Amino acid sequence: MSDDIQKKIEEIEAEMARTQKNKATNYHIGTLKAKLAKLRSELTNGPGGKSAGSKDAGRGFDVSKSGDTRIGLVGFPSVGKSTLLTTLTGTRSEAAAYEFTTLTCIPGTMKYKGARIQVLDLPGIIEGAADGRGRGRQVISTARTCNLILVVLDSAKPVTHKKIIENELFSFGIRINQNPPDIKVMTKNAGGIGYQEMVKQTQGMSADVARVVCKEYKISCAEIILREDVSVDQFIDVIEGNRAYIPVLYVFNKIDAITIEELDILDQMPNYVPISSQHEWNLEELMEEIWHRCSMLRVYTKPKGQIPDYDEPVILHAENPTIEEFCNRLHKSIIDSFSHAWVWGRSAKHQPQRCGKDHVLADEDIVQICKKV
Repeated sequence: MSDDIQKKIEEIEAEMARTQKNKATNYHIGTLKAKLAKLRSELTNGPGGKSAGSKDAGRGFDVSKSGDTRIGLVGFPSVGKSTLLTTLTGTRSEAAAYEFTTLTCIPGTMKYKGARIQVLDLPGIIEGAADGRGRGRQVISTARTCNLILVVLDSAKPVTHKKIIENELFSFGIRINQNPPDIKVMTKNAGGIGYQEMVKQTQGMSADVARVVCKEYKISCAEIILREDVSVDQFIDVIEGNRAYIPVLYVFNKIDAITIEELDILDQMPNYVPISSQHEWNLEELMEEIWHRCSMLRVYTKPKGQIPDYDEPVILHAENPTIEEFCNRLHKSIIDSFSHAWVWGRSAKHQPQRCGKDHVLADEDIVQICKKV
């Protein structure tokens, strides 16, 4: 069965390659892309199986979440993931000079700026991981649960491995360093397909393309609103409804084994940090990048009449977190009895400032919550 699906995929890819891309062929290409996405989903999960990313599709390793955020180490065998885990967390993960030393997920915890960050050392993946080769599905399913993925690459051969890993993550529904497209698809009981463009579409989307994609997914009645310029692939991602949008940082390990000239070439690549986990080179920059990519900030609590608790900050992940989100992070019942808060720090116009629940906090603010009398 999988051979038949793979053959159909190759036929569609070949047809897409020889089809000239212009306005006249947008409808045909949209049809092909929808068929291709469905076939790839079947190849990964089986006919009628769960879509990539559902709870039953390629179960991950059974590792309980802990700490304030979770990052996963993904890469080929023998690129130094286990050594990096040990260096960052002190957790011993067996390392050796042969492939597939790590056969299961090894968790560790590191502390940085008061945050407890769970680090998962995942087994090395190989080409075809998304289709089940090795323990690929387990590895990538676990990676989907992370706030940040560190793709660990050997600095001696980063480009080839980088492309293969990106393809495997993409095939399993992970969209790296992307935000979810601003598309609204609301199914309804009758009325056919309604289509609205809030901005001009320049990447091939149109009412006809939207309808043919919906037809492929057996959606006959829906209201579609495009609030930004999107591609057909992004529209299909929304229709599939199971994509994970996760930030990725490329960690080029073993820089002690390459020349300065080679390091200068690597420096042209975006979203990367060069390190040597064995010699502990440049780990501080790596930690700072992890902090930044996870959008973490610290807020200190101050009980009335006491000094702030600087040892255990509350870690928030939102870009512009409010006092309401801060309260919910402490306990969801707090906001029900919330009256106001006193805030010290960069977000306050004066020290302290009386604020409501919609006040936006900044890193290292101090907050005292006052309840209704």
